Amino acid sequence: MDAFTAGLLQRIQNTESDLSRARESGDDFLVDVEQSELEDLRRIAAEHGVEIGASTV
Repeated sequence: MDAFTAGLLQRIQNTESDLSRARESGDDFLVDVEQSELEDLRRIAAEHGVEIGASTV
């Protein structure tokens, strides 16, 4: 796995965790921010042929 792929997968994992925490805390604005970030990261992964595992979010 190259550095780009590893970094992207790590960012996706971190963002999923951040999104879960935002949901748990009831912060609707932060949920929107994290959800948008996650969508962008998933789009980038798809554009570069990076397969992402099953999402926890």
